[in-house]
Amino acid sequence: MASHRIKFRVYYEDTDAGGIVYHARYLAFAERARTEAIRSVGISVVELAHEEGLHFVVRKADLRFRGSLRLDDEMDIETSLTGMTPTRLLLLQTFRNATRDCEISTIVNVELACLTVDTMRPSKIPPHWCVPIQKLADGLT
Repeated sequence: MASHRIKFRVYYEDTDAGGIVYHARYLAFAERARTEAIRSVGISVVELAHEEGLHFVVRKADLRFRGSLRLDDEMDIETSLTGMTPTRLLLLQTFRNATRDCEISTIVNVELACLTVDTMRPSKIPPHWCVPIQKLADGLT
């Protein structure tokens, strides 16, 4: 597996007065796609928190808008791992409009930090989680 793909549809709650997806909603869709990507390689974020005392939080997010998604459009979000350090994951999330020729609408680069639940301090990603996470790599060596 080089990346993970998932589809979502745009509903009224996702749009602004002009009928296009409100910019902040892209972050919510990106979070859902990331969570499902991590789940697809066998990692439960709930298990990570309860059993390991760790969780991933967004440290940085860069959104680049290239086009619009509109009410009732179906989007396809591809999530790939582009980098990994002992405490961070770097992910690329590409939003495509599946309703209109799969044109790219938005690109999100996100950096996740692994933190302890109790202290909210950076922590190393457990080694037994690294191998599954690597499955999301797209050409990463």
